[in-house]
Amino acid sequence: MTLWPRKWWPHTLSAQLVVVTTAAVLVSNLAAGLWFENTQEQLTETSLRDRVADRAASTATLLSGIPAHEREEAVHAMSSGLWHFQLQYGRDDQKPMTADEARLSQRVRLLLQPQRARQPVSVRMGMGEMPPNPNQGQPKARKGPVIEITVPVVRNTQLVVRFLKPPPPTWPTEVVIAGIVALLTTSLAAAFIARRVVKPLSQLAASASEAARGGPAPRVPEEGPEDIRRAAIAFNAMTDQVSRTLESQRQLLSAVGHDLRTPITAMRINTEFVEDADIRSRLETNLEELQELTEAVLSAARGVGWGQMRKIDLAALMESLCSDLDELGEPVTWQSHVPAPFSCRPNEIRRALRNLIENAIAYGSRASVSMEAQDRAYQIVVDDDGPGIPEADRKRVFEPFVRLEASRSSETGGSGLGLTLVKAIAEGHGGSVFLENRSEGGLRVRLNLPREALAT
Repeated sequence: MTLWPRKWWPHTLSAQLVVVTTAAVLVSNLAAGLWFENTQEQLTETSLRDRVADRAASTATLLSGIPAHEREEAVHAMSSGLWHFQLQYGRDDQKPMTADEARLSQRVRLLLQPQRARQPVSVRMGMGEMPPNPNQGQPKARKGPVIEITVPVVRNTQLVVRFLKPPPPTWPTEVVIAGIVALLTTSLAAAFIARRVVKPLSQLAASASEAARGGPAPRVPEEGPEDIRRAAIAFNAMTDQVSRTLESQRQLLSAVGHDLRTPITAMRINTEFVEDADIRSRLETNLEELQELTEAVLSAARGVGWGQMRKIDLAALMESLCSDLDELGEPVTWQSHVPAPFSCRPNEIRRALRNLIENAIAYGSRASVSMEAQDRAYQIVVDDDGPGIPEADRKRVFEPFVRLEASRSSETGGSGLGLTLVKAIAEGHGGSVFLENRSEGGLRVRLNLPREALAT
């Protein structure tokens, strides 16, 4: 369960930092505003009830000193705006009151003269209706929260005071503007900090990606916050060490390759002096296998990263490779594709594709090659009509010298390094390779190569 829909959540660290900081300030401002509003409302409610109680008690006291025939006119004159006064004659019917109503009733009785304080005071609070007052420009009744207090005036006469509570005030414009300014200021500050943190991290990530593809990793500027600066220093030291190690490996492999080829060539020459044709033929076959195995081992050991990155048409490269194999009489079919611009090491990609196609021909009788352009990658598919590969062996075949054919004869299989090299080349270009059995029979190989990961 996610707290935020992934579709709307920003993907970059800088955007996330700005969003989280701004949201935190917004929530804190809203919480403070709501707390202030609630506190202010409680204070206003208390003050308002005291005001109504005082007004009801003082008006009842005033009316008790006015002659009876003038009271109606006085009550009518006092009704205005949010206040409405009305005389009620006879005995007041007491109704049960809530705790708040009882407290307000007690407050009113304390404000009355002693002889009337002993008489009951009833209070009702809740939604009600304020009677119309045409003389005050209010021809219609108004509804809303009403406080109604019935106070004794003289014997068998009560004053009914109704007060219509005004709507709560809106937040002042100054408060809203201050909140907007706080959000903008915080967002700018968060963006500044995010830039100082994210820029070095982005440079470090770009350098790490370049190093992972086997290219020379550019040095990361050793600046920014202390933690980021230490990471940059450590990364630069690591890439320097890796570069020195790779260079030593290249030199060693070149020397090994030269030293191995020289005795093999000498042995091939010496076989010409062998008079027995059968022995000479077997020696030449063994030397040929040794030569091929040496070249395969050197290619797999070198892995990727030896060539220069170039932008090519991947579709044209695949079509050229399939045409070459078709001219050699190999059962290869290719589904034409629109131009597919791609930055890569062409010799390595060609070697990987050739290995996949030759495996399909050797173990599956034929190779059907196609390509699909996806949003962020090219997917190359090679199908064959062979027996497929059991699921338990699909990862193992990428290991060096692993061959599912048990005889290990060069006539029935290669050195067991073909798929190892394909995987190394794919991963060196930021891609991947997958094997799956087709439902109609045969093996399907998917080679995924990302479009943008190799842009230089």
